[in-house]
Amino acid sequence: MKILEETVQKIDKLDTEMIESAWKRVDSLIKPPKSLGRLEEIAVQLVGITRNPSPSVERKAMIVMAADHGVYEEGISSNPQEVTLAQTLLFQKGLTGVCAIGKVSGAKITAVDIGIKGELPEDSGVIGRKVKHGTENMAKGPAMTREEAIRSIEVGIEMANREVKNGIQLLGTGEMGIGNTTPSTAILSVLKNCDPLEITGKGAGVGPGGIEHKASVIRQAIEKNQPNPSDGIDVLAKVGGLEIGGMAGVMLGAAANRIPVVVDGYISTVAALIAAAIEPNAKDYFIASHASAEPGGRLASELLGIEPMLTMDMCLGEGSGAALAFPIIDAAVSMMNHMATFTEVGMEI
Repeated sequence: MKILEETVQKIDKLDTEMIESAWKRVDSLIKPPKSLGRLEEIAVQLVGITRNPSPSVERKAMIVMAADHGVYEEGISSNPQEVTLAQTLLFQKGLTGVCAIGKVSGAKITAVDIGIKGELPEDSGVIGRKVKHGTENMAKGPAMTREEAIRSIEVGIEMANREVKNGIQLLGTGEMGIGNTTPSTAILSVLKNCDPLEITGKGAGVGPGGIEHKASVIRQAIEKNQPNPSDGIDVLAKVGGLEIGGMAGVMLGAAANRIPVVVDGYISTVAALIAAAIEPNAKDYFIASHASAEPGGRLASELLGIEPMLTMDMCLGEGSGAALAFPIIDAAVSMMNHMATFTEVGMEI
């Protein structure tokens, strides 16, 4: 708990004077006002985050949190649970979707075992920070204890701090875990106070009972555990996932270090909701990447209050959408750092 408390205390609001100055420069660039749209907003946000009028995001890293879920035994997924472990091993080999997309911007991909069921080979290259071998079955009781939920968040903070110490200037969040749209939808249902069936999707593959069964399991978990919607940690502990806590921790750690963090799709956005529930100021450091094709994706983004920049009909996860957004953020930085103002080119309007 100490790590979490110390991290939250470091998260400040963005520098308003820097933001005001950045907008003045952006508005004076040789272009019609607001003609570069979201690029302008991102550039100004980066100035406010970093307190640097000429921000740099050259060094990028994606932190992929991997974990399993006890609720899998309720038949909510058609995929073997062993896929979590098998797929996690491929991240360090550069063979997954996020790895392929991340190569475009030279992003470093780091996989973390925060709660995979089973043990990974010692030479896997995956960072071992296992809190436990997957969550408990939330349909029968809490997914984890409050202490385990806090520990998952602190693992994420630790990983963010580690990357920042290595010189990383831009972070992204990703995840791997068969069945993790189930706890994500449970969290969103609690925070939005809506029936799970309204926002339940197929995820990577729904089980034989279909979406109705999946929604019923989520509803049962919420009724069984009665998570407190005003306490993000309680919601995470009772109906969440270890990788969701880990990603929330990465976001909090990034904010505490004044580093921008790119939020991936549905599951990452739900993690962002947990992070923002713990410390609302952290939200100013988030950049939403893409609108997930999952039914709950748009609702999660609306609840977070950050509109994704891309609509690509993607729902892979892994951080793939965040990695796709990295070059756009590069473009925003280039605009701020290399585009001239009217005064600089001798034109007055």
